[in-house]
Amino acid sequence: KGKLAYKLPRGISAKLDKDVITVERHENLVPNAGALHGLSRTLVYNMVHGVSQGFTKELDIVGVGYRAAMKGQVLSMTVGYSHPVDYTLPAGITGKVENNTHLVLTGADKQMVGEVAAKIRGFKKPEPYQGKGIKYTNEVIIRKEGKAAGAK
Repeated sequence: KGKLAYKLPRGISAKLDKDVITVERHENLVPNAGALHGLSRTLVYNMVHGVSQGFTKELDIVGVGYRAAMKGQVLSMTVGYSHPVDYTLPAGITGKVENNTHLVLTGADKQMVGEVAAKIRGFKKPEPYQGKGIKYTNEVIIRKEGKAAGAK
């Protein structure tokens, strides 16, 4: 699905034995090697998983007249503004729009997929009264009650 690289921090080393990558720390070189050890192990795991299977984020566009379309690498969205919102997907990220309102983002880099999804969601965050906006598919929007008429 692509190529990913990560430079290990000082005090952390990695070994490849057959099909197993082992990340080790050297306590005497760096005082906070324990934290860097866990971080490095997780980042290496995410890179292996991303290159072999990939990562996916799904977004739903909720609202009357709200829709999206892909034009090559450009995502064009109509989300209640006076103009369409165009966003160019970065290299390594692919997008697919289903039913005009369901967006699927895929890529090998977990951090990049999440960042792009958050940026797209930021164009029109879901609001709590009617629930309109762009939300993650599994996200639950806590709804608020509107103004109570004549309450004092």
